[in-house]
This record gives sequence, C-alpha cells and structure tokens, in this order.
Amino acid sequence: MNPVFPELSSLSRAEKLQLVEYLWDEIAATPPGLPVLDWHKQELARRKAQYLQNPAISNSWEDVKARISQRHG
Repeated sequence: MNPVFPELSSLSRAEKLQLVEYLWDEIAATPPGLPVLDWHKQELARRKAQYLQNPAISNSWEDVKARISQRHG
C-alpha cells in the first residue's frame, strides 16, 4: 500500500497506466523542471557519434514500433 496515496491500490492496472501517462504528460509540459544530467548528455553524445560513424547500426522508428508490438501486442 502506498502511504501517500492509499487509494492507488484500488485502481486497476489500466487505470494506473493511464495515471502514469497523465503524470508524465504533466511533467513533460514543464521541461525546465526536468534536469538533464551530465551523464545523460555524455551518453547521447556517445550514441550520436556512434551513429554518425555507422548509420547502419540504427533502426527505423517503424522497425522499433513493430518490434514493440510483437513483444507486447
């Protein structure tokens, strides 16, 4: 049981996922409130450099969506 929001335990899985989506949308609507950590920036720079050296290592968005759909329906 969540001591801060005990009513969460009464929600269905679908309702909890919907709540998470709503909360994430609220957080994303205020980007200055989300710090970008230095290690995140370094990892993004590393991945970008890796991609620029060899674009063939990447996957298209369509491929990624298809793979997710296959795994999770």
